[in-house]
Amino acid sequence: MTIKIIKKENSNYDKKLLVIGVFHGDEPQGEYFINSYIKENPKNGKNSVYYIPCLNPSKCRKNSRGVDLNRNFPTKNWILSENNDYFGGKTPNSEVETQFLVNLINENKFDAIITIHSPYKVVNYDGPAENLAKKISEIIGYETSNDIGYPTPGSFGTYCGIERNIPTLTIEIDENEDIEKLNNKFKKIFDYLENEY
Repeated sequence: MTIKIIKKENSNYDKKLLVIGVFHGDEPQGEYFINSYIKENPKNGKNSVYYIPCLNPSKCRKNSRGVDLNRNFPTKNWILSENNDYFGGKTPNSEVETQFLVNLINENKFDAIITIHSPYKVVNYDGPAENLAKKISEIIGYETSNDIGYPTPGSFGTYCGIERNIPTLTIEIDENEDIEKLNNKFKKIFDYLENEY
């Protein structure tokens, strides 16, 4: 499996950021937002931004091996769960996609990480990301929260934000909102990340 990563690197960058679309295969909007932005804005900003348009092309929540990637990270709270939609694998970090992200994060010192999900209409944050969450909230018009409202053992947010202290956002979009209106908001978000954050 090949995971496409688009690096918009600036040799004199202020910050290095990671943006991930399609963590869950049935939440495809992030790929559209990222590809649309890259196509219209090929030049680098002041920050280096790594974009992964699609982490999980399975077209369903879980990956091709039946694992919810957002429950497969090697966190202190990872558990062997029932084999349902939130199945985190037989062991943590068992999946190629998870291993790819763990290695990428180990090899780079990211100043912030953003993932795009649906459908909760919230800017959820983990770790020291409240200020960034508030700024993104202003752009997209969603509330911020550091609690998604249910347990998430083995989650990416816990792995990066809580345990590694990297500001980590999960932008949960309203899947019923017009895709082009959302796309325009994400262009502003990506512009902010590349040029102002």
